[in-house]
Amino acid sequence: MAAAAAELVFIPSPGMGHLVSTVEMAKQLIGRDHRLSITVLIMKFPFDKSKVSSSTQSLLPTAADDQLKFVYLPQEEAALAELRPKNPINFMFEFLNMSKQHVRDHVTKLISTDSSRLAGFVVDMFCTPMMDVAAEFGLPTYVFFTSSCAFLGFKLHLDTLSRDQDITELKDSDAELEVPVFVNPVPAKVLPSVVLDKEGGCTFFLSVAKRLTETKGIMVNTFEELESYAVKRLAGDDKVPPIYPVGPVLHLMMDEKEGDEEVIQIMRWLDNQPPSSVVFLCFGSMGSWEPSAATRLLEPTKFYEMSNLKFPPDASLFQLQIWDKKIFGLIIKPKRNTCSAITDGFLECTSEIGKVIGWAPQVAVLSHRAVGGFVSHCGWNSTLESLWCGVPVATWPMYAEQQMNAFELVRELGLAVEIKLDYRRDVLYDSIKANLVTADEIENGIRKLMENVDKSSTEGIKQKVKEMSEKSKIVIKEGGSSYNSIGRFIEDVIINVPSA
Repeated sequence: MAAAAAELVFIPSPGMGHLVSTVEMAKQLIGRDHRLSITVLIMKFPFDKSKVSSSTQSLLPTAADDQLKFVYLPQEEAALAELRPKNPINFMFEFLNMSKQHVRDHVTKLISTDSSRLAGFVVDMFCTPMMDVAAEFGLPTYVFFTSSCAFLGFKLHLDTLSRDQDITELKDSDAELEVPVFVNPVPAKVLPSVVLDKEGGCTFFLSVAKRLTETKGIMVNTFEELESYAVKRLAGDDKVPPIYPVGPVLHLMMDEKEGDEEVIQIMRWLDNQPPSSVVFLCFGSMGSWEPSAATRLLEPTKFYEMSNLKFPPDASLFQLQIWDKKIFGLIIKPKRNTCSAITDGFLECTSEIGKVIGWAPQVAVLSHRAVGGFVSHCGWNSTLESLWCGVPVATWPMYAEQQMNAFELVRELGLAVEIKLDYRRDVLYDSIKANLVTADEIENGIRKLMENVDKSSTEGIKQKVKEMSEKSKIVIKEGGSSYNSIGRFIEDVIINVPSA
């Protein structure tokens, strides 16, 4: 009689960047080994009414129903409604604590009705409090870390840094920190906003980071060839659990929305552009500007004159043409309707040189021959997608760990050009004032991205990105470093299945 499958309980964070890559990781695991089955417990924020459900449902048809299941946990809308406006970190802490009972209830149900053997939890990098629930059932906990290995190393080193100083005092300072997984000193200005938060954010971040060291192992959405220095430093640290570089874990399949007429028009427009002539601007699923933000965050007069276009003063989306190089402008989730944010006639007069839209099939756009550069917020998923597609990045980070990603790409890895490394407009911290992005910074970044202004550096970056693109495809094939790392993880899970 065949042994019962070893079942893992995945608990991702509610954010789309975390959820989509977690689902893709789960699909890879069950595709590699029939001995595994996975249940993904999906927590939804009470103010997210449809996004999570629709996105995960679009992934379901490619999953094997008998090996991969999705369960939407109940929401505590009434209890959480009052917390949201007050403090984002306290909200997240309470949200996770309230969700514990729902996780506990479902695991109890699994034990009583499922023929599988529970093998453990796989929690998101921010869901380590769920380790308490796993321990109640005598189950091991693993982590799926959806960001870089360098950022993981920073989190693990944060406790050491905080012993010698109050990290929150580094806000707006010019200090530089020695972090073992980075070759270069890390400027305090690129630290995540949560680390600099005196109102509890840093404490929560530290507590989550400490729990990482108590896990059985950490899968990281990266690959050895990309972050060789950081991977080696963590692998050689006996205080760190086993590290499994399993990336790039990407959702590359066409979504249902990509058949829409709007998307067809986007791709048709790109088809009519010369090779490598278009710059794609995208600031992520949470990157947007309030009305009039353009006048606050840019040098509008100089910017508009440089572009030779008439821009509306309150546009939350922008588009420009510089040096006959086309820019394909996009900011996802505009605060106002695209048409209402742009003056009459603007879209028509610029239709030949660019396109302003509210959503884009990012991988499809980056894969298009017309796209030669990507102005990005440096979210880790977007970073891996740009490398996969071989498109160099100009860095314009916004929130979360994006400033550290930008620093790593530019200073550590030489895989991107800089518009800004320390710009921040954090969606969780409205009190943090965004610093100015000057027209000169934008101009210099895009020049380096699209033209051979400095051939010694720019051509080197383009070649490095091309080579890394090729490596990213090799590592996931049989015999590749990430393929082998996934195999090691699976074997360790099977070995560590608790005895009945």
